[in-house]
Amino acid sequence: MAPQREWLEQDFYKDLGVASDASAEEIKKAYRKLARELHPDANPGDSAAEERFKRVSEAHSVLSDPEKRKEYDETRAMFAGGRFRGGGNGFPGGFPGGGGTTYSTSGGADFNIGDLFGNGGGATADAGGFGDLFEGLFNRGQRTSTAARPKRGNDLETETTLSFADAAQGTTVPLRVTSPSPCTTCHGSGAKPGTSPRVCPNCNGSGFVSRNQGAFGFSEPCQDCQGTGSRIDDPCTDCDGSGVKVRARTINVRIPAGVEDGQRIRLAGQGEAGRRGAPSGDLYVVVHVTPDKVFTRSGNDLKVQLPVSISELVLGATVSVPTLDGSVGVKIPANTTDGRTLRVRGRGVPKRSGGAGDLLVTVKVAVPKTLDAAAAEAMRQYAEAEKASGFDPRAGWGR
Repeated sequence: MAPQREWLEQDFYKDLGVASDASAEEIKKAYRKLARELHPDANPGDSAAEERFKRVSEAHSVLSDPEKRKEYDETRAMFAGGRFRGGGNGFPGGFPGGGGTTYSTSGGADFNIGDLFGNGGGATADAGGFGDLFEGLFNRGQRTSTAARPKRGNDLETETTLSFADAAQGTTVPLRVTSPSPCTTCHGSGAKPGTSPRVCPNCNGSGFVSRNQGAFGFSEPCQDCQGTGSRIDDPCTDCDGSGVKVRARTINVRIPAGVEDGQRIRLAGQGEAGRRGAPSGDLYVVVHVTPDKVFTRSGNDLKVQLPVSISELVLGATVSVPTLDGSVGVKIPANTTDGRTLRVRGRGVPKRSGGAGDLLVTVKVAVPKTLDAAAAEAMRQYAEAEKASGFDPRAGWGR
């Protein structure tokens, strides 16, 4: 994604109150703290808190994404102070006309002017050049600038907690989200009902105006329409012409079967609304799974420990074992050793590709705490018979 011009004016680290070298976990922790404090539900009618909530959400959407954060850091570093050192030819900031010369930024880093514009130096925008960054600012080859794209809404993140069974089998949960959403009065257009935005006459709807200086053609955001390409003569009174209003809404989210603890689910277009009808961001739902007292998971396999008696292991038995949807009879072969794992095919966690994992049943001997006289006598007789048969449980064990 091409760097955004707004990044040059914003300090996302300051908005979140973290250092520029903060870890992903520190950024996440700071965002969650501020989001709770500034959430519109906790500050009804407080426009300042609402505006800060928006800034914090935007800062988190950039800094929590490794690629966006890298782009943001590089953009801010290159344009630190808003100027470059170099010489002359009437170019703002001191760019000479030579495309193959190396210059220094105000921070002291060297770069090649050809690389900066994505030509002449062998570097491309994909390889770390800044061609994308300049595409909206300079008209390379006197090219007419393309129409301004509306700013997409920010991504949002929320959380939900599921039981082990719901996470394994899938479920639908209602989520209450308070965020900037399309204004219901103007349906996101920003114009008063019955009216429509009109094409900006100053930039003919492009969002940019051009001017020439020396050998270069500049494109800069149109001041009349703030770079949107359209003018609203009669703004919607409910959203002040932005097309966006903070409101609470309930979303029914389908959680797919097999989701694991900590997994993020992306809901496209359910995030913060874009201004004046621009596309909405995405909503990410972080799933937390409550541990189960019977089951654990290993991928798509369910694991369970089955308490059994000594006689069931020695003589064999068929035992009822719980699953996610009812129970299943598991046959324990005679002379099964304690700790052996038996596999029941297809009774585990459903797979997205179809089918299901397996149920892994580990047998574990349960020893009675007390025995009545008859049971104790029977055990003594069994012990004597066992010894007479030549069985030694410690044969070959130890030194």
